[in-house]
Amino acid sequence: MSVQSVERALDVLEALAEHGGEAALSEIAARTGLPYGTIHRLLQTLLTRGYVRQESDRRYALGAGLVRLGGVAEGMVGTWARPHLAKMVELSGETANLAVLEGDFIVYVAQVPSPRRLRMFAEVGRRVLPHSTAVGKVLLAGRAAEEAVTLLERTGMPRRTPNTITETRAMLAELALVRDRGYALDLGEEELGVHCLAVPVHDGERVVAAMSVSGPAERIDAVDRDELAEGMRKIAHAFGTELGPPAGR
Repeated sequence: MSVQSVERALDVLEALAEHGGEAALSEIAARTGLPYGTIHRLLQTLLTRGYVRQESDRRYALGAGLVRLGGVAEGMVGTWARPHLAKMVELSGETANLAVLEGDFIVYVAQVPSPRRLRMFAEVGRRVLPHSTAVGKVLLAGRAAEEAVTLLERTGMPRRTPNTITETRAMLAELALVRDRGYALDLGEEELGVHCLAVPVHDGERVVAAMSVSGPAERIDAVDRDELAEGMRKIAHAFGTELGPPAGR
């Protein structure tokens, strides 16, 4: 049994998140379908608790109160992900990672290392720009093209290696390819000699995270990428099912 006021408050928070963390009352109404008066009452409660703040231009934004919850939740998600990442290590023989998009940055929230002596590490908590990583491409591909372009223009797409894609048009073509084949590649674009393959994690409707395997270029290049990606997608789907709403929601 759901509680309508809680459902509506969560709808408001999700509407703010889907507008990049900040929205006008009219935009929240358009997204949720709720009456203005209802939204205003919900926002006043969320403002009081610190989960929403009001900007000087009268727009509403996600508040600092969510940071504490988010930090705890992120740690829990990393814990839940590790058994699935371990399956990816078993499947590929390489280090497996879980990453999310926070603002303009990719953040690595969990990792299970390869058992091999020569292996790759992406430190948990590390923040990188999305354009030069496989996990970043997966997460950008899960956004609307306009949202991806806005982020890319804001970050400037700096060159990390000679292989890094630094032009918006080329990156949009890359993201279209990611959507078409269902996985992304980083072929030495973040670090020379390191190749990665990443797949999306869906919570039912949205891409909420990315899971990847990374290793020395020669080892990643020696595998059948489509076959590896298919196995990884099955694992990511199982993990996404744990994150999504209960059946019938």
